Amino acid sequence: MSDDASGAGLEVFYDGDCPLCRAEIDHYRGCAGADRIAFVDVGRTAPAQALGPGLDRGAALRRFHVRAPDGRVLSGAAAFARLWRTLPGWRWLGRLLDLHVLGRRPVLTIAELAYRLSLPLRPRLARLVARRP
Repeated sequence: MSDDASGAGLEVFYDGDCPLCRAEIDHYRGCAGADRIAFVDVGRTAPAQALGPGLDRGAALRRFHVRAPDGRVLSGAAAFARLWRTLPGWRWLGRLLDLHVLGRRPVLTIAELAYRLSLPLRPRLARLVARRP
């Protein structure tokens, strides 16, 4: 488990056109340690970004992605775990997701399943968030 708590060099890719995604990223931007993270809007109305190897706009819009300082692209629950390990208030949750038991990461596996199950709900949740005053 890599625990680069500095966050320096971590890139977080999000859909700035999605109200749910924007709200979540706005929350993370307000957290301690977020000033060392690059938040990259890949929404369709954002200027085209050079996302680098292993990631294109279509993939970045379908799932949550981060690029670690070592260049690895992580998505889904693994991406959240990496982001959370960077933010002091969330570090405990990132470590929990990344916990190794007998050579496996059971919590991360369950979190990934929950993430995949939540993806079809994203449009509805985004509409609910958009209606908030």
